[in-house]
Amino acid sequence: MSTETDALEHFFAAINRNDMQAIAKNFDPHIVRIEPEGFPAAGTYRGITEVQDHVAKGRETWAEGTCEPEKFLVNGDKVVVYLHARVRLKDSSDWVGGQFADGFVFRNGKITQYISFGKRSDALEWAGIEDQGAT
Repeated sequence: MSTETDALEHFFAAINRNDMQAIAKNFDPHIVRIEPEGFPAAGTYRGITEVQDHVAKGRETWAEGTCEPEKFLVNGDKVVVYLHARVRLKDSSDWVGGQFADGFVFRNGKITQYISFGKRSDALEWAGIEDQGAT
């Protein structure tokens, strides 16, 4: 694996164990997080503290579960991660989840941009990666 994919494995493992300090290990100080319209906390978050807080607020809604990387696709400084989330939210007995993708931009080994995509094909288009049957 590359340095970037190693960093992202670490990032998602930290989310799954609810370690909000560890998620920022590979963040650039000027990181930008974009959660698109239609997502639970849509908006743009800037800087390590805002991004950590944003991820922590989302993770705090889980009673249990995981968000697991299924595949990493790299094009230059961009990495698309196919994800499968399966969580049980607090105050619920139902499990929810689905498949989606996150996109990351790296500069000098640090994550400078972190964007979520509801459709994997949108993430591939954003990264300039040829569609591989993604939905």
